[in-house]
Amino acid sequence: MSESIKASVRKHYLTVCIALAFMFLFRFVPAIPGLSASAMQVLGIFIGVLILWLKISISWPSVLLIVALGFVPELKYSTILSGSYGGGTFVFLMFTFALTYALSQTSYIKRIAIAFITSRFAQKGAWRFITLYCASILFIGMFVSPTVLFFVYLPIVEEIYSILGLKKDDGFAAVLMMSTVIMCGISSGMTPISHVFPILALNAYETAYNTQISYAYFMGIGIPCGLITAILVILVFRFLLHPDTSAFANFDAEAFTKDQKPVTKDEKTVLTVFIIVVLLWVLPGMLNSALPDGILKTICTKISSMGTAFPPMAGLVTLCILTGEDGKPLLNFSEAFSKGISWPAVIMCAGTAALGSALTNEDIGITLWLSSALSPALSSMPVTLMIFIFCFWAALQTNLSSNNVTATVVATAAVAVTGSMTSVNTMGLVVLIGMMSAYAFATPPAMPCVAVAGSSGWTNTTQMMKYGFIAMIISVVIFTFAGYPISLALL
Repeated sequence: MSESIKASVRKHYLTVCIALAFMFLFRFVPAIPGLSASAMQVLGIFIGVLILWLKISISWPSVLLIVALGFVPELKYSTILSGSYGGGTFVFLMFTFALTYALSQTSYIKRIAIAFITSRFAQKGAWRFITLYCASILFIGMFVSPTVLFFVYLPIVEEIYSILGLKKDDGFAAVLMMSTVIMCGISSGMTPISHVFPILALNAYETAYNTQISYAYFMGIGIPCGLITAILVILVFRFLLHPDTSAFANFDAEAFTKDQKPVTKDEKTVLTVFIIVVLLWVLPGMLNSALPDGILKTICTKISSMGTAFPPMAGLVTLCILTGEDGKPLLNFSEAFSKGISWPAVIMCAGTAALGSALTNEDIGITLWLSSALSPALSSMPVTLMIFIFCFWAALQTNLSSNNVTATVVATAAVAVTGSMTSVNTMGLVVLIGMMSAYAFATPPAMPCVAVAGSSGWTNTTQMMKYGFIAMIISVVIFTFAGYPISLALL
């Protein structure tokens, strides 16, 4: 074993030992005034798992988190398990990932992308083309994981480079690559569908108030904020980076469409089922208050009461029942669960649900302590400034570390601090934090696609950081001065 490997192993075990000390020994540290021994124990577990999440992994530390919470006297292990692995959020993510996998195996994602960039509008100029290219990512990204989306678009953008004859030092090429990364991030904050980070934030609110934030409410804030941010980012590219786009004269739309095969009947069926699932998520909440009493309102109320996990479960079962033209099920259950589910993210989500429940447990008292400690200072602060601070905190942390950790930590803090403030719309603030946790596009640790783009040669890490942080600042301003007022208007 080389010295470098030995040093790495020593660092690994040292990190684990420090984390374990926090998780299992912090209870015996003299308590902070106002906190009980159990509260100190939960804080120690939180600090310990945070170290492991940031330094080692998000998977097995999330299982260790569940184990450690079982040693807190006020918490029953059966309750911890039912609220984590048996919780609605865990089931929702698991089946949504599996359902989205079925959609990703069709040609629709690439077909929609090509339809945008080969449209007549896109062919009338380079910046119209760039705008439609970004719009295609935003549209598809509302329903697909950002990492999956980026790697679907990577061969498409490479083909664009080839057709236009772009070189790796061309500003036009850099704009397309950076746009791919940034728009993937923005799109994943526009809806909670197939997106882990917003779900983690929403889960913090649900744990504290035992109330779900409807997808319609989230999307009512997320979509306009995402579109405004995207438009301003494109304007920054046009007028600040100001690339030479003369190569667009070489663009040949037929190069993308000549080899396209017709949509199959199986693909149409998969898309139809997916659309029905999305409608079951969104429509009942939108129509419930508008419908008069009757059978339709009863149906909408029943669907809403079944939670967000029901539609993808029903959709997945439907695709497993229906057979394709080859006589096989439209969705292979085993394949979907082995290849389609991001298990580390789902397991972490289960862990954060249990952690959030512990942090907000009234018998433990951390929320009350945090609220009483911070509320005096924050209550005199203008609401707009408070919203800005939370959005900036989430934006900076998600671009420097883990999106999952950002969504959990910042949303939990926001719920604890603002929950007793009648002047603050906590639900809207949590939605903004969930959105912001997905806006990770500045540094390599933020998302894998940032690292890939930065090392691709079409852009570089310095350029990605510069324009990624500009996009981050734009989003914080938009969320504060447009997103929060929208959240109030939608109440």
